[in-house]
Amino acid sequence: MVETFELPLFPLRTVLFPGMYLPLHIFEERYKEMMHVCLTEQRPFGVVFTEYGETEPDPLPDPQRLGCTAVITQMQPLAQGRMNIMSVGQDRFRILSLSHKRPYLVGEVELAPLVTEQVTTLNQSADKLYPLVMQYLDILARLGKIEFDKSQIPTDPHTLAYLAASLIQVPVEQKQYFLAQDKASQLSYELQKSYRHEISLLRLLPDHDETIFSLN
Repeated sequence: MVETFELPLFPLRTVLFPGMYLPLHIFEERYKEMMHVCLTEQRPFGVVFTEYGETEPDPLPDPQRLGCTAVITQMQPLAQGRMNIMSVGQDRFRILSLSHKRPYLVGEVELAPLVTEQVTTLNQSADKLYPLVMQYLDILARLGKIEFDKSQIPTDPHTLAYLAASLIQVPVEQKQYFLAQDKASQLSYELQKSYRHEISLLRLLPDHDETIFSLN
């Protein structure tokens, strides 16, 4: 039987992947309350993609049903109860139902781990994705947009796939599509297509191009 649990939800116009970091500035009263609960009870919250940005309507709209749990790793208190937090993605989850009983959204959720696959299949997919990620980052480095340490790029299939999904500069809706993939090998396949496309576009840019790339 699948275990379900209640999870405070933070709708954002971003997609968080397991193992990836997400800094947040907390200033809305409802999210101050939510973070206080998470810090006091040492529990995670859920990051879910919504089409709305900083200004959210009230009541909150229903977000995408598949998100990622986040654990608070650092908290910096600020004036008037505001705070800066650093969080890290942990597990994919699926929302089964939503509740508006608190000022913030609460979901009845179940964890949605990736489907178990053969090690050979995972390694083969990672072997195809890894050089594309390195090529993409090398081009951005030559354009002066980023600095990166090649030794820090993981080779573990799951970690590599989620890092690749976090790094690539594509519309956030496409990142949600990446998160929704239930198999690491399928996620890797979709990422390979996207990386090849983005690399082909980057190759058209001269070295002095001033286009801004953000890896947030």
